[in-house]
Amino acid sequence: MIGTLSYGQGNEIINQYQTFTSYLEKQTRSLVELEPAFNEKKALERIRSQAWSLVFAPPGLATIAMTEHGYIPLLPLEGIGNLRSVIVVRQDSPFQTLKALADQTIALGQIGSATGYYFPIFNLYGLTIDKIFFLSTPKAILESVAQGKAVAGSLSLEEFKTYQSQFPFGTFRLLFTDTHNVPPGVVLIAPSISAHRTEEILQILNDTPSAIANEAGFVPHSPVPDYTYMISVVERVRNIFPETTQFSTENVRLYK
Repeated sequence: MIGTLSYGQGNEIINQYQTFTSYLEKQTRSLVELEPAFNEKKALERIRSQAWSLVFAPPGLATIAMTEHGYIPLLPLEGIGNLRSVIVVRQDSPFQTLKALADQTIALGQIGSATGYYFPIFNLYGLTIDKIFFLSTPKAILESVAQGKAVAGSLSLEEFKTYQSQFPFGTFRLLFTDTHNVPPGVVLIAPSISAHRTEEILQILNDTPSAIANEAGFVPHSPVPDYTYMISVVERVRNIFPETTQFSTENVRLYK
């Protein structure tokens, strides 16, 4: 079973991997199925249970899968070289600094999102937030800010560029852009797969024709990205902010 994260892309994500899954079936001589998870919460459930043998994981999910559940990184995903976490507000918002968000309501992504959850909490360290909404998609985060339900929301800069066009021009402005690059995602393999089979699958991935690899979004014959800083951010966030599965949390103190 191949797992990946899909924010409601439906058939689009299935079509994206169709040629690759057919190729992998032929090369491994086994049935290969794709299971998209439509948010980080569902993806983490599948990773915890090791229901996915191969995972095309964005950086936040990859960090959890590697550090907590023993998944092994094989190859990098095609990624933006300068993926950044940003915090956005409405254009007419009076807030100009992160400190101004103290005692306000903000919208974040779910546990497992590097740019929507881990990096913003890391950057808001030291503040007391009145309420946090944990929303399942970047578009939902922007909607909450646009509607005034939250005064600020966090997502990646690329997601912001993608989804802001679905709102009236000038609805948002950037309040904060993180200066640290988020590493590209990675292709992971479950620890339940034998070492011999893992080597075999890695070789198959490396031998994938470039057109198929490009379509599936991974980079053969490339080193795994350095996750040292990403792992440190996740560990720090866990120290200052206990993980929750609730949809919202009130009166949150982001202190160690």
